[in-house]
Amino acid sequence: VVLDPVDSTSAASMVQLAKQQNVPVVSYDRLILNTPDVNAYVSFDNVKVGTLQGDTLSKKLAADGNANGPIVRINGSPTDNNAKLFGQGAAAAFSQANVQVAKEYDTPDWSPDQAQTEMDQAITALGKTGFKGVYAMNDGTAGGAIAAMQAAGIDPKTIPTTGQDAELEAVQRILSGDQYMTVFKATKPEATAAARIAVALAKGQPIPAGMVTGKTDNGSTQVPSVLLTPIAVTKDGAAGTSSVANAEYGGQKLVGPSGYWTVGQVCTSTFQSACQAAGLG
Repeated sequence: VVLDPVDSTSAASMVQLAKQQNVPVVSYDRLILNTPDVNAYVSFDNVKVGTLQGDTLSKKLAADGNANGPIVRINGSPTDNNAKLFGQGAAAAFSQANVQVAKEYDTPDWSPDQAQTEMDQAITALGKTGFKGVYAMNDGTAGGAIAAMQAAGIDPKTIPTTGQDAELEAVQRILSGDQYMTVFKATKPEATAAARIAVALAKGQPIPAGMVTGKTDNGSTQVPSVLLTPIAVTKDGAAGTSSVANAEYGGQKLVGPSGYWTVGQVCTSTFQSACQAAGLG
């Protein structure tokens, strides 16, 4: 079984049921917690994801003359272990850069609508000029935060906002300038790694040699892990990031003929001029 848990803790009961039937379990993308029976974990280095978000936003704030912020933090779901890891990486980056957090929220179920409400509350509390950036933990919460700023009459192009997952609308927002960055996590190499491990375990064989990059503590055991490398993406590749046009990992481009998105999907008529300026289309 390859299992991507919505709730990293309650999924332990599913693993126990599989174990009773001698079925190995690969924890996919999110780590299943508090069970000794997870056979492998395949994901990206999720602390690194948060570090990339925090570092990229910190550098942009400094370049804009707002090195210390303050910022609004829109976190993900408190039941998602990945959100905890993203937060660890981001918090360390902000601490190192001395970026101040004025307001912080956890967003149940990663809901963009809830993120918009949270951003509305932050704007009410801080005022339209009381923050200089937004740490949104994924592209969905970024979209909610950006919608709230637009509704309040704030130009999101003046407030750098993070994200991750390289969702189509987020890539388009980056090209237009409304969102500053995202994190590209190439799904093809992640899925391929999980499939290779699952097939081997189903055959009663060990995890293929050379795949495991380390072990991850899930609260009950050290799980053999394959952690892939996330990539920070901005429009033009500023501050050590990859550009939308050039981002690539494991043979999968962010935008290209066989990429995560095709040029046709990204460069609709609304974004044609922005695409051309970025070297696409």
